Amino acid sequence: MLNLLALSGSLRAASTNSALIAALAQNAPSGCRVIVYDGLGRLPIFNPDDEGERTPAEPSRLIDAVTSADGVIVSCPEYAHGVPGGVKNALDWLVSRDAAVGKPAMLVHASPRSLFARTALAEIMRTMSFALYEEAALEIALLGKKSPDVEVILTELKNQQAMREAVSAFADFIRQR
Repeated sequence: MLNLLALSGSLRAASTNSALIAALAQNAPSGCRVIVYDGLGRLPIFNPDDEGERTPAEPSRLIDAVTSADGVIVSCPEYAHGVPGGVKNALDWLVSRDAAVGKPAMLVHASPRSLFARTALAEIMRTMSFALYEEAALEIALLGKKSPDVEVILTELKNQQAMREAVSAFADFIRQR
């Protein structure tokens, strides 16, 4: 059983990125379990002086979750042509650790317009030595949709199949490493 950690880069209650991550967890193919990390909003701002024995509880929980996961899935919005601060902060807590080194990671998208954030996030994660899976991208266009519409879109058979196929392909990538 592969354990995949999924992180939404949005703190909004009605986040389409969070909805996509939750749907991935519900539609995980056999042999995969997708665990949603829910602590993004509880992470303190990264400070190198707070590493080691001084690492606060929530960053320690994130570091442990990434370390123990077989792979990481990130769905991230774009704010002002960039990566939201919360996601960057979470990644900063991992920079001086071994958790990211060689860790398989996949980006999924809830908006076709997040091209700047996608490029920036991929660069950040490559620089951190994540093993970024870029062969097949999962994009389900949810931008601007209200919660009831998002649910309908995410439960459409073609989208459920796309989610299972994307996670299966990522799982194959992990197993081949």
